[in-house]
Amino acid sequence: MPKKYGKWIFGDNGTVEAKKKLQSNVQCNFWRLRKRVAKTLENPRISQISLHTFRHFKATMEYARTKDILYVMQLLGHRNIQNTLIYTQLVNFKSAEYHSATAKTAGEAKQLVESGFEFVCTTPENVMLFRKRK
Repeated sequence: MPKKYGKWIFGDNGTVEAKKKLQSNVQCNFWRLRKRVAKTLENPRISQISLHTFRHFKATMEYARTKDILYVMQLLGHRNIQNTLIYTQLVNFKSAEYHSATAKTAGEAKQLVESGFEFVCTTPENVMLFRKRK
């Protein structure tokens, strides 16, 4: 083939321009899908969701689950703890209410775990205690 169009036939995917074009396409597709979902569900608040919103949500849920700010810092790739502390202000642990359940057999325990309960401890009477946020 003639080298009329440059070194690559379909473009060099490693160039900065190619990466910016791919990122732009992902954003445009996300915006288009977000607009369609907001219109279909008749909920204009969906239009306020951004890709960064998902990052905040993941960080907040991981901090709520683990209570380990250093783990969340590593997960997000932050170098400074101050950047990660932004996510912890959204979590209110004071009003943590739980549903509780007990299991006496491994089968019952399996069903509870599959339905979203987390294991807490085992009593001296060999009863397993589980909890799930309300």
